[in-house]
Amino acid sequence: MARQYRIGEVTRRTGVSADTLRYYERIGLLPGVSRTASGMRLYDERNLSRLRFIRRAQRMNFSLEEIGQLLKMREDPQHARDEIRQLTARKLAEVEAGLEELTLLRNELSLLLSLCRGSEDGCPILEGIEQGGEEAT
Repeated sequence: MARQYRIGEVTRRTGVSADTLRYYERIGLLPGVSRTASGMRLYDERNLSRLRFIRRAQRMNFSLEEIGQLLKMREDPQHARDEIRQLTARKLAEVEAGLEELTLLRNELSLLLSLCRGSEDGCPILEGIEQGGEEAT
């Protein structure tokens, strides 16, 4: 018989909280969790593998909705290859856009910090933040 794990052991093995495990089950990311006669959840190796997949996908910045799509595609990857590639390409584009934004932010903060070092009056950092707010309106 396959080994089964109680919720406490699953949280220790995966780093996923008990509340999150219940939530994943409720929204369908973690189907097939068996229960004892008294209602206690019992997880098997398939559930643990699925949780590891979810955690890794989250670290890659996929949303729970996207992870749900990936999990469905995981069941038949050969036929879903194009969809997986498209979803991953969109995610990569989002990450690259985020990197561009972070680079601009880093450059702006570096500039403000340099201006502040050489300033005798006022605070270029606060002034820069204030002026930045006016550009957005």
